Amino acid sequence: MKKINVANAAIVYQRLFSYVRHYWLSLTVAIVASMAYSGIDAWFVHFLQPLLNKGLVEKNHKFLAMAPVLILIAFMLRGIASFFSNYNIASVSRNVIMRMRQDMFAHLQKLPARFYDHSSSGQLLSIILYSVEQVANASADVLTTAVQSSFLIVGLLIVMFSISWKLSLLYFVIIPVVTIIMRFASLRVRRLSLHIQESMANLTHHTEENIEGYKVVRAFGGQSFEKNKFDKAARANRQREMKVVVARSLSVSTVQLVAALALSVTLYVASMDITNSVLSPGGFVALIAAMLALLKPMKDLTTMQNKLYRGLAGAQTVFELLDQPVENDRGARQLTRAQGKIVFSHVGFAYEQEKPVLHDIHFTVNPGEVVALVGRSGSGKSTLMNLLTLFYSEYSGEIFLDDVATREIRLADLRKQFSIVSQHVTLFNDTVANNIAYSCADRVTRDDIRDAALAAHALEFIEQFPEQFDSLIGENGILLSGGQRQRIAIARAVLKNAPILILDEATSALDTESERYIQSALEQLMRKCTTLVIAHRLSTVERANKIVVMDHGKIIESGTHHDLLARDGHYAKLYHMQFSEAEV
Repeated sequence: MKKINVANAAIVYQRLFSYVRHYWLSLTVAIVASMAYSGIDAWFVHFLQPLLNKGLVEKNHKFLAMAPVLILIAFMLRGIASFFSNYNIASVSRNVIMRMRQDMFAHLQKLPARFYDHSSSGQLLSIILYSVEQVANASADVLTTAVQSSFLIVGLLIVMFSISWKLSLLYFVIIPVVTIIMRFASLRVRRLSLHIQESMANLTHHTEENIEGYKVVRAFGGQSFEKNKFDKAARANRQREMKVVVARSLSVSTVQLVAALALSVTLYVASMDITNSVLSPGGFVALIAAMLALLKPMKDLTTMQNKLYRGLAGAQTVFELLDQPVENDRGARQLTRAQGKIVFSHVGFAYEQEKPVLHDIHFTVNPGEVVALVGRSGSGKSTLMNLLTLFYSEYSGEIFLDDVATREIRLADLRKQFSIVSQHVTLFNDTVANNIAYSCADRVTRDDIRDAALAAHALEFIEQFPEQFDSLIGENGILLSGGQRQRIAIARAVLKNAPILILDEATSALDTESERYIQSALEQLMRKCTTLVIAHRLSTVERANKIVVMDHGKIIESGTHHDLLARDGHYAKLYHMQFSEAEV
């Protein structure tokens, strides 16, 4: 994360203002209401002078009769001003937070796979949930606090100068001292705020990992290890938060001490003046009350800088996320529905600053064919599928779909051509129907969903649920078995009806009965499209039109099942090894 200097702070605050200005009317009302609120407070301090002089000293009965009414009206107006100020401040702040979260979530939908490879979900959640909350303090809240405190200070100074400008000048001695204290404290808080963002991201990351992996943690007895890891992150966050509290408290206390010293000197001089009848009793009380009242807005201005830099630190992490480059969608060609011909032409690929994981991959898949990719783990099969769907676009060579380079096709159109069923099914905490009709619920009927479930052999268990298709399945389908989750994923692929199907170890983790159901469902689906199958279990690809054998990112064999067995090469060794293991 970049350090926040004056230039960076100005840029960040300028970008924040671009969000705030959409709500200029509410902000204006909040500022005007804050000014009215502060003005009434200053007026009340000034009102103490005639209240004492005319009411208590001169016994002016007419004034004493009017004073309660004035005070009541003033405090009613003060309450109204407070409501409009607080409500509009909250409205602007929450709207800014809402828009930022919406922008970040929309931006996350466009970020490339490489970004997610290097980012933890805990860090991203911390930015969306925690950092954005800090931004509220750096937008309308800080601005309105500055207006309210500054206007109150101006009003109180006017009161003080109207009573005795000579005594009031003594208060100006503290301004350079207060400025130095605030400057030192703000620099300290500025540095600590960035560290707090990092510690909060670590805390969120540890929590999210533990929640998702609770079964592994408990199965391996890792509760103590995870607790110690979380405790360490929590202590680091607490220590950094407390450092901010210390810096803020010391700065506020020091400012108040300096102000109290100035007040003591002024009080001493004023007491000499009252003896010489320079000040009236009411003027004396009003002057001291104004000086005491100045302490709060001065404190608010001191703490405002701390809030400002904490908010700017949060805003900086937000804008760093929003500035991440999106997927490179260079394609201009539109594609409604592909025929399904795929050509990999001398494709090579390497992850960032790593050795190549794919070397000169070259083969063709004709429309309607079933082509299997087999090989040991790490041979590059899944990476090749990620290139086909352009999750990674920085590769050498070219990939063609219907004789058109995939990088020339619009990303949205390209990905519409693929249905993916993988070993690790992703389901959402929603109903069965909405998971099957994911992203197209508004374009299909319940009969369409039912037909897809029937084709995927999922109808039998769905109809046993109390609410059938309207049953909730829990986070990532936790309320379903592994086979049921796979069949929901297949039903989703059936409903999408894409011309190309990618099966990434779709049956490897299933029992024999579940695999039989799913294999039957897949065979029906595969008849309608071009299919690419990634498989370790070679018995599932025997009927493929072509089998491509990969090892260390290279194609070392290709052909039909019988051709490859006849060659007695790498594929034959893998097949016989699995066959002998199955017999054992």
